[in-house]
Amino acid sequence: MTTQNQPLPREQAPSSDRPSSSFDLLYGLDDRPPVGEAIFVAFQHVLASFVGIITPPLIIGGALGLEPADMGYIISMSLFVSGVATFIQCKRLGPVGSGLLSLQGTSFAFLGPIIGVGTATIAAGSSPQGALALIFGLCFFGAFVEIFLSRFLHLASKVITPVVSGTVVMIIGLSLIKTGIFSLAGGAIALQNETFGNWQNLGLGGLVLLIIVIMNMTGNRYLRMGAIAIGLGVGYIVSIAIGRVDFSSLSSLPLVRIPIPFRYGMDFNFTAFIPFVLLYFITAIETIGDLTATSAVSRQPVKGSLYMRRIKGGVLGDGVNSLLAAVFNTFPNTTFSQNNGVIQMTGVGSRYVGFFVAGIFVLLGLLPMVAGLFQVLPQPVLGGATIVMFGAIAVAGINIIASAEINRRSLIIVAVSLALGLGVVYSPEILADKHPLIKNVFSSGISTGGLTAILLNWLLPQNMDQGSLPPMDEGIDEETV
Repeated sequence: MTTQNQPLPREQAPSSDRPSSSFDLLYGLDDRPPVGEAIFVAFQHVLASFVGIITPPLIIGGALGLEPADMGYIISMSLFVSGVATFIQCKRLGPVGSGLLSLQGTSFAFLGPIIGVGTATIAAGSSPQGALALIFGLCFFGAFVEIFLSRFLHLASKVITPVVSGTVVMIIGLSLIKTGIFSLAGGAIALQNETFGNWQNLGLGGLVLLIIVIMNMTGNRYLRMGAIAIGLGVGYIVSIAIGRVDFSSLSSLPLVRIPIPFRYGMDFNFTAFIPFVLLYFITAIETIGDLTATSAVSRQPVKGSLYMRRIKGGVLGDGVNSLLAAVFNTFPNTTFSQNNGVIQMTGVGSRYVGFFVAGIFVLLGLLPMVAGLFQVLPQPVLGGATIVMFGAIAVAGINIIASAEINRRSLIIVAVSLALGLGVVYSPEILADKHPLIKNVFSSGISTGGLTAILLNWLLPQNMDQGSLPPMDEGIDEETV
C-alpha cells in the first residue's frame, strides 16, 4: 500500500501535542485509501472484534434461558447496532462521535448486573421477555448518565482515579470468570440433562482454551490477533464432528431480519437501576482510555483542545449509541480497544475504513443466518474462549492500577473494594433476607466494589501515608494486556 497525497486536515494540533511513534502510518486519519485496500483492512477490524460483539448476548441469552428465536434476534441486533454505532463514532455527526477510527461493540462490563436483574425478574414470576423489557429499560435510561457526563469529563477524572477505575475493571473480570467456568462445564442445559462438568464438556472447553494460548505464543501477529476466533472455529468444527451441534433450527430463519424498535417493550425499576448508573460512569472513563490510545496510534494529539473535543464527542457517542442499542433490543455499546492493534499492524488510521466496517456489521446483522450459526454454538466452546477474555479484563484492571503510584492509601482502597465486591459474588446469600433496595444495589459485585472504591477514594485523606510501596508494574507486559 502506498500513501496518497491528501490535503492536511482542517484542524491541526501543535506537533508537541502529537505522540511519538515507532511506526509510520500508510494512511492517516483523513486520508482516503482505495476501496479495495479499505475493504481489506475493514475485514481485519471485523475479525478482531466480531467475537467480542456477539459473546455478551450469547452469555446473557443462555443465562436467561431465551428461546432460540429471541437469542438469534438479539445477536443480529448486536451486530446491526455495532455497525450503526461505529459509523456515528467515525463520522462524527455534529458533536456526537470522536471522528477517529474507533469501533463500537457490546460491552462486557454490564454482564453481571444484566444477568442478575434478568434472573431475579424471572425468579419473581416474569417471563424471559418481561426480563428483557426491564433490562432494556434500565439500559435506555442509564445511557443518559453517560450522555450527561460527557459534558463534564474534567470533573469526572477527579472522582474516578486510575486506582478506582482499575479496581472496578479488575472486579468486572474476576466476577465474570464464574460465568465463563459455568459455560465451560456445559451451562444451564447441562445442569438439566445432568452432563454438567462431564469429560466431553471439559475437553471441548479445554481444547479451545489450549488453542488460544498456543496462538498467543506464536510470533505471527495475525495468529495472535485471531486467536479467539481460531479457537472458537476449531471448537465448533470438533463439536459438529462429535454431534454436539443441531442445525435444525436454522431452517426456520427468515432471509432478512428487520430491526424493530422496542420489540420487547420497556420497563423500569429504580433500585435495580443504581448498578447501571455506576457502570455507565465507569464505561465513560474506560472510553477515554480507549480513545486516547486510538489517538496515539493514529498519530493524533493526546492533549489540547482538539483532543478534548474528540474525547467529549466520543463519550457522547458512547452514550447515544447505548441509547440506540436499547431501542433496537440489544445491550450497551462501548468503544473497543481491539482496533488499536489492527491500526498498528496495518498502518492504516483512516476513519473512512470505519465506514466499511460499519457497513459489514450492518449487513451481518440483517442476515439471520449469521446469528443462527453462532446461536447453536455449544456452551463449552464458548466458555473456553470467554474465561480467557474475562481473565484479560482482570489483568487490564491490574495494569490500570499499576499506572498510578501505589501507596498505602491506594492499597487499602483496592483491598477493601476487592474483598467486598468479590465477597457478594462468592456468597450472594449474605443479602438474601435484606431489604429489596439493599439487595438490588449490593448484589452486584461491580456496584458493591465500585461504590466502595469511590467512597474510600473520597473519604480517605490524601496525606495518610506519604511512603510509596514498591512498583506493581514490574513483569507486566502492557502489549499483551
